[in-house]
Amino acid sequence: MSGGLPYNSLAWGLPFVGLLLTLAVAPVAAPHLWHRHYGKLVAVWALAFVVPDVAIEGAAASFARLLDMALNTYVPFVLLLGALFVITGGLRIRGTPHGSPGVNTGLLALSTLAASLIGTPGASLLMLRPLVRANRHRAHTAHVFVFFIFLACNVGGALTPLGNPPLFLGYLRGVPFFWPVQHLWAPTLLLSAILLAMFYVVDRYRYNRAAPAVLPEIEKLGIDGAVNLLLLFGAALAMMLRTYLPLPGGLTIAGVAWSFNDIVADGLFIVLALLSLKLTKPATRQENEFVWTPITEVAILFAAVFVTLVPLNAIALAGTAGPAAPLLAHMFAGGTPNNVLFYLLPGGLSSVLDNVPAYLVFFGLAGGHAGLLTGKLALTLAAISAGASYFGAFTYIGNAPNLMVKSVVESYGVKMPNFTAYIGWSAVFLLPPLLLTAWLFFR
Repeated sequence: MSGGLPYNSLAWGLPFVGLLLTLAVAPVAAPHLWHRHYGKLVAVWALAFVVPDVAIEGAAASFARLLDMALNTYVPFVLLLGALFVITGGLRIRGTPHGSPGVNTGLLALSTLAASLIGTPGASLLMLRPLVRANRHRAHTAHVFVFFIFLACNVGGALTPLGNPPLFLGYLRGVPFFWPVQHLWAPTLLLSAILLAMFYVVDRYRYNRAAPAVLPEIEKLGIDGAVNLLLLFGAALAMMLRTYLPLPGGLTIAGVAWSFNDIVADGLFIVLALLSLKLTKPATRQENEFVWTPITEVAILFAAVFVTLVPLNAIALAGTAGPAAPLLAHMFAGGTPNNVLFYLLPGGLSSVLDNVPAYLVFFGLAGGHAGLLTGKLALTLAAISAGASYFGAFTYIGNAPNLMVKSVVESYGVKMPNFTAYIGWSAVFLLPPLLLTAWLFFR
């Protein structure tokens, strides 16, 4: 493939497709095999990309791309998620009300609001355990956490750069900090209200059909491990470090640049996690039933996801110069952007790919200039931002916190829908309001 793009065919996406199918089928068809050997199974698909890439592109070029992915995408991702997992695992909100439909709806609404203030990973992990405890007296609660993924892990993060990584990248490229809330508050409010109303109906139906449960005594309201609130704030500051305190320079490892901004932020995430482990009483983590299994599973699965995404990210970023050009040619009609497509296509990619490259490629296709996109093409940027933020809820791998929530909830003994069944929930309850949002706001 000398000269031009390293990946000039959509066939390079087959390992990723194979990985998706494995995630969908293996836990259902062979659960015992999956739980014992899931790391080996997903490694097969990572190697299905790496081996031909080395053979065709050469070991040096392939290693450089994988190292770049590891240093600048995977490591920051895992360290941020790991730090938030450890910090929120040491924070216990006592006195959670029992999970009636009204209480659950209120907790989901609060979680949705928190997502734009402390980010979808932080809000998800902070609010998840109280929601689990609130519903431990109920037999069938998987739907509660499906809607939690919809709202707290995705839709709620659409209003600030702190809420969602794609919006943060837009902020770094010149989009004003408060631009998302000014332009996305109406669709986000409507979508959240529809999903909360749907949830209340479903939860009320299941609550009324369930046999009465013996409820434990209600704890007095309080917070254990309050020092973790300060550490959680520190994690948010670490995320913003590169913007407010940029550090020039960096290291070059095997030809791959690793900026001091990223090095310092990654180091801070490690320090904050260690401080949480040191300063939190062991009893608090025991009461939270804190275990390392969920974060370990997410780290292993997303290692394979990021590896198999390497060629697809390159194809997406190549835009009209790459093999996806025939599709992208339909994005404009007579030079005018089709805003519905600028909402649906980034959304579709975000549902199965990481939403960051989906946002970046369509940001570039729309002009790539923040002044233009926040002015004349403001509706186009709003469509891109909304699609990248909302549609990540459609599958477990559409956004990083989704799989984390699934793993944590299952560690408490709740049986979550498998990969395919979850998409069924999304198709029934999430897709219609997403399409309504396109019709109302982006036509």
